[in-house]
Parts: sequence; structure tokens; C-alpha cells
Amino acid sequence: MARAFKYVAIFAKPRADGIREPLAAIAAIVERAQAVPMFDAATRDLAGLDAYPGFSLQAIGRQADVAIVLGGDGTMLGIARELAPFRIPLIGVNHGRLGFMTDIAVEQVEVLSAMLAGRYETDRRVLLDAEVLRDGDIVYRARALNDVVVSRGVAGGMVEFTVRVDGVTMYNQRADGLIVATPTGSTAYALSANGPILHPSLAGLVLVPVAPQTLSNRPIALPDTCVIEIEITDVRDASAHFDMQSFSLLRPGDIVRAQRSGDFVTLLHPVGYNYFATLRQKLHWNVMPSEPHGRV
Repeated sequence: MARAFKYVAIFAKPRADGIREPLAAIAAIVERAQAVPMFDAATRDLAGLDAYPGFSLQAIGRQADVAIVLGGDGTMLGIARELAPFRIPLIGVNHGRLGFMTDIAVEQVEVLSAMLAGRYETDRRVLLDAEVLRDGDIVYRARALNDVVVSRGVAGGMVEFTVRVDGVTMYNQRADGLIVATPTGSTAYALSANGPILHPSLAGLVLVPVAPQTLSNRPIALPDTCVIEIEITDVRDASAHFDMQSFSLLRPGDIVRAQRSGDFVTLLHPVGYNYFATLRQKLHWNVMPSEPHGRV
């Protein structure tokens, strides 16, 4: 059995409706586990849980042993990036739609009691550090747990770019965009663009072109030790998105550089968690196609 937790940070999706009741239930479970709930100040204020003190991100980073995140995968992405430097493990309670990372249903929050006592599965995920270079200077920095995406701008039309891996040119391409995804992000935008699913334990990244002009250009998996550079070579406008939660406008000649971060994210799951079971549930792999009428 792993260690129990004493100080438990609690976060929720910003501006979400109907979170007061599940947050109060989570806090009660934490207290019954003889642990101390540490509400993120914005979450406490949003839910109106004035009986509890609110804490800043820095205070949580210094003291919390674990963080419980109530929301969807988007909420988890944002909190995970912020807490990564503090190496605080995360537990996700789903209050959104799909819930790949927030895998505990709100109706099943009682499982938190066992997890806070030290009965859980550990799942480590890599992060990407990315930057935008313009004339050799870094003009934007961001992190991504899912993906870094270069896409065409608002004017429309394909974006033209050159891809280099560890300084070696891989190809020149015209496409609607290019996705650099972690194993975590391989089930997000990259999957909808026909990219492969990478198991989270794999030390790899995946490059997935979005509607490439060269039809033979296919997704490719790369070691996560490599440095990937995407240089904009056309005059059309383009942009770089990081977990689809922050972005930078790009100019011709700009380079988007992405590589594995020195930090990582640790997700905790209930005992018995299985990644393939999650895929079956979220991607409906357990649903057989219907037979035409009259066939047996």
C-alpha cells in the first residue's frame, strides 16, 4: 500500500454550474480520512464554501500532498500544468463530458476514501515544453500535456511549413496544420486527425498532419527524447496552440520548437484501473456494429 495523504488540495472547473454539492461531498470525504482540505481560493469563492479557507497556488504547491480536480479533461490539463513543478499527484473526478483523465464519476467519489488512505494506482505522464522563436529570439513559451498544434490562421488556406527533428529536415509540407502529441494527447485532437493511440507508458511522441496536401504524408511516432521544430515558410498567417488553452500568432520564418519537459504529471487512479477499460468505455469499443435487418 502506498502512503496516505495529509493535505489535500481541491480544484474545480472555473465558472462551472452545480459544483457546490460535489465539492462539499469531496471535502467531507477528505475530513473523514483525517486529512486537511485545501481549497483553491478561486474554487472556494466560486462554490461559496466560505466555511473553508482558500489557498493560493503557491501555498498549495508548498504544502499539499495530492490534488483532487473536479471537472473535465480541460480542467485537468490546466491544473496539471500549473502543479507540475511542485510534483503533486492528481486525482480526477469527472464533471465534464469525456473524462479520459478525470476518470472517477461524481457518483463514485466515495472511492476517494481508499485512495486518500494510500490504495491507488500510479500513472506518470510526460509534458511538452514549447517555445516560439522569431529571428532567433524566444517570443512565447508554453507547456502542453496533450499537444502542440500549428494550424492555419483566420484568413484560411493551407499553412506551409518545414519539419525538423533533432536538426534534420524531415519534410516540407502544406496542410491545414500539424499536431505534436504526447501519449496523453494521442486520444485527443491527434486521434480525430487519424493519428495512432500511444499507451501512456510509451516513451514516444506522435506527429500527425491535419489534411496534408501530400496524401502519402502519414502520422509518425518518434522517441520522446527528440527536439521537434516546425518552421513557417509561407506568407499566410498561422498560429500555434498549446493544449488548445493558449496560443501564439505566427509569422513567416517563425519556428515552433517542442521537446519533452523535465517535469511530469502523476495521475492517481482507483485500485483496479485499466487503461484499456478506459478506451473501451470512452471510445465505445465495447459496442458492436448493428447487423442489417434480416441477417443472423
